[in-house]
Amino acid sequence: MTDTAMPQEEIQEVQPAEAEGAAQQQPQADGRPPRSPRPPRQPRQQQQKQKPKQAAQQQPQQPQRSRKVHPALEKLFELYPNMFGARFLPLKLGVFQDLLEKHPDDFKKDELKVALGLHARSTRYLEAVAAGLARHDLDGNVVEPVAPEHVHHAILELHRRRVQRSGEDLRPQLVARIARAVEASGLDREAYAVLVRSRDEETNAVLDEALAELAQQAAKREALLRAFEASGRSNEHEFAEMYGMNPDEVGRTLARARADRQQVAPAG
Repeated sequence: MTDTAMPQEEIQEVQPAEAEGAAQQQPQADGRPPRSPRPPRQPRQQQQKQKPKQAAQQQPQQPQRSRKVHPALEKLFELYPNMFGARFLPLKLGVFQDLLEKHPDDFKKDELKVALGLHARSTRYLEAVAAGLARHDLDGNVVEPVAPEHVHHAILELHRRRVQRSGEDLRPQLVARIARAVEASGLDREAYAVLVRSRDEETNAVLDEALAELAQQAAKREALLRAFEASGRSNEHEFAEMYGMNPDEVGRTLARARADRQQVAPAG
């Protein structure tokens, strides 16, 4: 054993930094000069704790911007929380003039116009219109239904926003929703098309697809009604059991088919 050797017990008691420094001060076996001492290593857990702190120091946090609400909208919420609060309802036509007459000292004309425009263009308000909810006055009373063309345009705008946000192909959902809007309008397909058709070829193509789907459904209902009339059965339940169909569904379909006939008869 050489003079530089240390007892095993002393080696274990020396701290890592001291042991490393002591070893590096000794010349290497091949006579080369000793290596320069390395800085002491920190425990791995301590290194991991320091990294997030360093990253946080290098990247200053951006202050969160609070979304400002138009002062006139805040006033509307105070005056009519049921109409401008947690739940949005379609407003009656002419509500702008009603507000000016009721609150001449609370609103300036230009500011109120801007506030109502922001409210009417909000996604929550468009959802209420697209759902076909009735128009309400400031007291929350039902006044009139929303015009079919307003429902239609609200559906298109909501679809545009969702596609822009998600990037997904939502055309099937749009076609189905327009088809439901056509049925809810109470208009026949041709009258609805004349009312909402625009210069936009893409939206017109979606409209035509929805109308074609409705025409196909109506043709199936009419075929079932004719089959029932030709069967000689007077009981719809027996007719459904004869073909293995659901009696309740058959009854609803036949009722719709008869309503379709009545709707077409006056037009004819």
